[in-house]
Amino acid sequence: MSSKRIGIYPGTFDPVHVGHIAFALQAVKDARLDHLYFLPERQPRRKTGVTHYGHRVAMLRRAIRPHASFGILDLPDRYFTVIKTLPGIRHFVGRDVVPVFLFGSDVADYLPTWPHADGLAREAEFCIGLRKGADEKTTRRSMEQLVPPDKITFIHAFASDISSSKVRRAIRTGRWAYGVLRSVYNYAKQEWLYV
Repeated sequence: MSSKRIGIYPGTFDPVHVGHIAFALQAVKDARLDHLYFLPERQPRRKTGVTHYGHRVAMLRRAIRPHASFGILDLPDRYFTVIKTLPGIRHFVGRDVVPVFLFGSDVADYLPTWPHADGLAREAEFCIGLRKGADEKTTRRSMEQLVPPDKITFIHAFASDISSSKVRRAIRTGRWAYGVLRSVYNYAKQEWLYV
C-alpha cells in the first residue's frame, strides 16, 4: 500500500493569485498529491510591509474554496524554518505521509543553503515550479545537490509571469489585471487593502 502524499505550499501569499492556484493544481496532478495545504508565513523574512496575516489567510480561504483538495495549514511559527516548522508539519500530516514541498524556482535555487536543508531533504519530496525566465538546468543542479532526482517533480508553471506585486498594483489602481482572483479582489477592496 502506497503512502499518502500531502503537498505543503509555504509562502507569503500577499495576495494569493492565479499563479499560486495554477501551480497548486498542477502539483496535485503531476506530483500525485492526495491533498495540498497552503502554509502562509506569519512574518516572512526579507520582506517588509507585508499585509496582516489574518487578511492573507482570509483571501486564501476565498481563493481555495472551489478546490476540495486544498486546505490551509495554520502553524504558530512566525516564519518557516526546518528545525522548528517541520516537526509541526509532521505532527499535522502524520508519520506515514510523504510531505511534498512546493517551491518556485527562485526559492529552489538557494534551498540547499538553508540551515538544516538536509533534514528537510530526508523527510520530504519537492515539487518545483519553474518561473518565467528560470534556468531549468541551474535549478535542477541546485536541487540535485540536496535530493536525488526521483524526489523532485519539475513543473513549467502555467501562469509563471504573474506576481503578487502586479496584483497589488492592479487592486491599488482599481484596474483589472491578468492573474487577479475575483474573490481576492473583492475582499481587498472591501477591507481597503493595497490602497
